[in-house]
Amino acid sequence: MQRELDARNLDFAGIILPGDHIVWAHASGEPPTLVERLLEQRHQIGPASVFLGGSSYTSTLKPVHADVLSFTSCGAVGTLRELVKAGIVRTIPCHLSKLMPCFDEGIFGSDVVFVHTGPPNENGEYSFSLTNDYLQAAIRKARVVIAEVNEQAPATYCDAYLKPDRVDYLVNVSRPPAALQPQPIGEREEAIAAYVGRYIEDGTTVQIGIGAIPDAVMSSIGDRCDLGFHSGLISDRVVDLIESGAMTNARKPIDRGIAVACMVLGTSRVYRFVHRNPAFMLFTTLHTHNAAVISQLGNFVSINSAVEVDLTGQVNAEVAGGVYVGSVGGQVDFVRGAQLAANGRAVIALLSTARGGKISRIVSRLSGPVTTARSDTDVVVTEFGFAELRGQPLDERARRLIAIAHPDFRESLEREARELMRRGAW
Repeated sequence: MQRELDARNLDFAGIILPGDHIVWAHASGEPPTLVERLLEQRHQIGPASVFLGGSSYTSTLKPVHADVLSFTSCGAVGTLRELVKAGIVRTIPCHLSKLMPCFDEGIFGSDVVFVHTGPPNENGEYSFSLTNDYLQAAIRKARVVIAEVNEQAPATYCDAYLKPDRVDYLVNVSRPPAALQPQPIGEREEAIAAYVGRYIEDGTTVQIGIGAIPDAVMSSIGDRCDLGFHSGLISDRVVDLIESGAMTNARKPIDRGIAVACMVLGTSRVYRFVHRNPAFMLFTTLHTHNAAVISQLGNFVSINSAVEVDLTGQVNAEVAGGVYVGSVGGQVDFVRGAQLAANGRAVIALLSTARGGKISRIVSRLSGPVTTARSDTDVVVTEFGFAELRGQPLDERARRLIAIAHPDFRESLEREARELMRRGAW
């Protein structure tokens, strides 16, 4: 039987047990009140483990909280980066398409699930509001489901809803969800967007992430017609394109007329826009990141970022300077899905240098793990051009990638490429 709890005097005694595995959604789906109370009461609860998803945009979690709680994540995006660097979050490399199977198969534990939701619909059901990626699978395995029903969180259209009889405890609150401001767009990002735009025609369905480069790309394609959207997240830039009439989703072979994602992340503007708006639907990652689904989208372009790309086309999107800063995420899911789609293209877009121009991001050898294999890489774009790698031999890949590296590093990259070729060390 569902019980309503007072947010101000919320007591987890007898609800969360020592040794429990606790799960909540990441990014905008993080339930702030439930998380704060858990951290305050951790000593009374005893040792427990928490799965954090892959990102956070709050400053709630601190290293001190690892004295009782243990944390795992599948990424180090946003404020999780410092926690991973501090060694209090253990990172699991995992494709987003595999998250729900990991819960279903019991690889990830799920005893207690925190859900951040908005007001119920006319049937008394709760949407997954801003994040509908893996929680449905976690809930299937959970002993206890606690819903933070936030008056300021939108009620969104989802592929499934949380039934009231599946909620054990309900906590009513009113507070702004975690938000992310659009990043400033510079000349280099605009140059990259111009090259990426070559692959985006009228009627193209786009997948894209967050950051200055994705924002620049989205800002540059407002002159297209009938664009579609199938991605991991919906941002303020998607609202711009829909309001301008450029993005109608009218030509999508599937999910026609609907912008599809598993998360909404941005400012209050996009949160207001998706509230009870049938032009948007949040699916789980079994749909959004499923290569078999993506392959049906036809004219589909995925755009993802990287820390570095080596001369053979291997992509590192996880580690920079020896520190875990990104995630496996959905990059490989979308790269593979795009190349299965008729007329699909998979773009990796990155600035040519880092640290104020001191380091090339086109490299002879990766300094971190291989996130996307060279056999999967299709197109790489920097502010100096684009390199189409699909079907190209290794020496031609190196030539094309050196051509889009920063001019200050091309000579050294050419020497390194010759040496790799001489030794047969590709």
